[in-house]
Amino acid sequence: MQPETPTDVIFIGGRSGVGKSSVAAEISHVLARADIRHAIIEGDNLDQAYPQPWRDGINLAEQNLAAMWKNYRAVGYSRLIFTNTVSVLQVAELTAALGGETHSSAVLLTSTDATAAHRLAQREIGSALAEHIDRSNLAARRLDAADAEVSRVATDGRSVEEIAHEILVNAGWLDLQRVAKKV
Repeated sequence: MQPETPTDVIFIGGRSGVGKSSVAAEISHVLARADIRHAIIEGDNLDQAYPQPWRDGINLAEQNLAAMWKNYRAVGYSRLIFTNTVSVLQVAELTAALGGETHSSAVLLTSTDATAAHRLAQREIGSALAEHIDRSNLAARRLDAADAEVSRVATDGRSVEEIAHEILVNAGWLDLQRVAKKV
């Protein structure tokens, strides 16, 4: 019996409005063009409920991640792109939730307050925009405490293509010659 292929995961964290979902979508597009099998899980949705389960010490996000990843693994996936605002602060816990041997890289996307506010204003509608901007600014300060091993990638004035490429190269997920032939 052959040993199970290890899980390779890229954890992408960052404040609201920094571009986590857009960058993950671009990473997925690049990997698909290169015919590299992968999955994306948007972690911010794994415990989205009211009242927030994490406020009561319930690790619903980790439990849901474990269940979802088990299903992906069962059908042959071993690469994961995981986005979540604070994922870079919880790499050990999230890695444990994935189970088995896991190779991970963690990336903190950063932007200025002004850039994040501008992006949020383009996508948020209704009365919650100001509150959302305030939460984004607070999250940015909290995320500054991420470990030194976490890569930091500025998103201000950069395309998602540029950012995705940098992340994939740093994670060692791309054979650049193979990708160049497919593009």
